[in-house]
Amino acid sequence: MANISQTNEAVSTNLMARALREAFYAGLIALGLFVLFVGLKTDQNILNELILVQRWGLLAIFVAIAVVGRFLTVAYIRPWFEERKAAKAAAPVVEREASFVARNFSLLAVLALIIYPPVMVGLFGFQGSLKWVDNFGIQILIYVMLAWGLNIVVGLAGLLDLGYVAFYAVGAYSYALLSSYFGLSFWLLLPMAGVLAALWGTILGFPVLRLKGDYLAIVTLAFGEIIRLVLINWTEVTKGTFGISGIAKASVFGIWSFDISAANNFAKAFGLPMSSAYYKIFLFYLALALCMLAAFVTIRLRRMPIGRAWEALREDEIACRSLGINTVTTKLTAFATGAMFGGIAGSFFAVRQGFVSPESFVFLESAIILAIVVLGGMGSLVGIAVAATVMIGGTELLREMDFLKRIFGPDFTPELYRMLIFGLAMIVVMVWKPRGFVGSREPTAFLRERKSVSGSFTKEGHG
Repeated sequence: MANISQTNEAVSTNLMARALREAFYAGLIALGLFVLFVGLKTDQNILNELILVQRWGLLAIFVAIAVVGRFLTVAYIRPWFEERKAAKAAAPVVEREASFVARNFSLLAVLALIIYPPVMVGLFGFQGSLKWVDNFGIQILIYVMLAWGLNIVVGLAGLLDLGYVAFYAVGAYSYALLSSYFGLSFWLLLPMAGVLAALWGTILGFPVLRLKGDYLAIVTLAFGEIIRLVLINWTEVTKGTFGISGIAKASVFGIWSFDISAANNFAKAFGLPMSSAYYKIFLFYLALALCMLAAFVTIRLRRMPIGRAWEALREDEIACRSLGINTVTTKLTAFATGAMFGGIAGSFFAVRQGFVSPESFVFLESAIILAIVVLGGMGSLVGIAVAATVMIGGTELLREMDFLKRIFGPDFTPELYRMLIFGLAMIVVMVWKPRGFVGSREPTAFLRERKSVSGSFTKEGHG
């Protein structure tokens, strides 16, 4: 017993020594990383001269967070997880029936979204609910639709696309230009934008038929940059960096309009007080309906031969060809279908903003959409929707955290650090959940009983 006690004390002492050592190294690394862009800030004085503002207190807070976080991770958090993992491995395997929430999560989420606008109106009033319905509702749903479209290309077909924002731009500018120059209605332009984006997806698909992996990523990245540069330089049509403004609003099936001066104004028709919240609520439900349509189409396509061909292509292209599957049409349909959803989301973005410009379609947007797909779990619609909610909603929440100024100073702007927090969150998720929030998927083909496939049975990076 004495020997066991001495051994435990030695292990505990070694663990604490290791935790202190790694915390010290983490502090040094944090100091080196943050000293230039946190500890020192460039500013202008009254004479318009560039000066350096020292922020050593803020730098000390960042370093302290790194030191304390690393110490707690090594000394307590990691051993706790290891003990929990060992206890779980030693415990007998007991199959538990899924809870009611787990079995009906999708239905409950849809019901929550349906009642979300009325709840926000009840809590904050019509004008106060605009921010919550628009920034936290419509914006998240747009990114959900974009991520579900990219999921077809990356998650199902296994084709790494870094230029997906190009189809987003094609849909937005198609709606803006055709609406401004030809006066076409929203309900006609919505599917038309999807078709035009699908056409450009097919055009992109032809040059990359023989490419895969890093080479495919480079070509698709170049395609996205080409589209953005065309939008900037084709000033006669796109108006360049000035963008296109005054884009027509959507109407309720052409019957009621949301323009205040219109005779068939929605609020006037129903005797309601004038408010811009009605238009945002209408767009919210329309975006929700489009997302449900995208989910339905994706689920149906996965169960069809083309969906199974996508999954076969993702797992092994050589084996896919040996089975007699035409990889040319398989890749082209994946690009076209994913681009169609991106184009529809782009047209909806133009309607929501009323203004489009090339600055809205930079490479960072493609990276964010791809990150949503990877973090949510490639191939998982539910996981991707959760990841989009966490990432986009979390970014918007940073704008509401004014209390952080009391901690870091009045000059601290939380939203400027959103990419730093976003990067740290990605690292944490990839370490603890390397295959995304939902690391298992159900097969499209099964015998008698459908069972989820655990992420441990799939290759890294394949869902």
